[in-house]
Amino acid sequence: MNQHLDTTFGHSTANAVSRNRVLRNTYWLLALSMIPTVLGAWLGVQFNFSLFAGSPMIGFVLFLAIAFGFFYAIEKTKNSGLGVVVLLGFTFFMGLMLSRLIQYTLGYSNGGALIMTAFGGTAVIFGAMATIATVSKRDFSGMGKWLFVGVLVILVAAVANMFLQMPVLQLVISTIAIGIFSAYILYDVQQVVNGGETNYISATLSIYLDVYNVFVNLLSLLGILGGNRD
Repeated sequence: MNQHLDTTFGHSTANAVSRNRVLRNTYWLLALSMIPTVLGAWLGVQFNFSLFAGSPMIGFVLFLAIAFGFFYAIEKTKNSGLGVVVLLGFTFFMGLMLSRLIQYTLGYSNGGALIMTAFGGTAVIFGAMATIATVSKRDFSGMGKWLFVGVLVILVAAVANMFLQMPVLQLVISTIAIGIFSAYILYDVQQVVNGGETNYISATLSIYLDVYNVFVNLLSLLGILGGNRD
């Protein structure tokens, strides 16, 4: 009986150590991924980069093709050091994609302040959601399918607004997106905490996309509500 308890306790302890290691590595890689993101955004602003300069629809399709190409490559290499390199390459690409919004925001007289506010707000949201995911005993795994449906709805609305160019619709999209991707941070971090995700590269990719989308939509929202062109 005691031997059985010792074995069970040993397995439980080993699993907890493994989960903590994955979570720690995920946070380190997430922090590291911000460097190529910032570099990509800076270079994009300097060289006026935009996939959408011609046709927005063609640019959107091209973006999806490149992004899913990265997703495929990350999935294939996630169990090796090459996976880290591919992931950082993806975050550089996402930085380039962010540069258009950054450049537009810098056109406001208070653009720098808006960017820093969005960054700070994103950090607060991430910290709060990650803390809840770590300490809460509630299981949030059931949220996954509903959040995925929400992302699909946002995606359709965003594509439609490429042609409609309605500020009110953009306001609604950004507000809902902040809520959905904040919840996704909660969901994805708890996947690691509970052992549902055991690969730190895959975990980093998921959480990075959550954080990225919170920042983008928060910055868009701040620009619409508080941007000053004077």
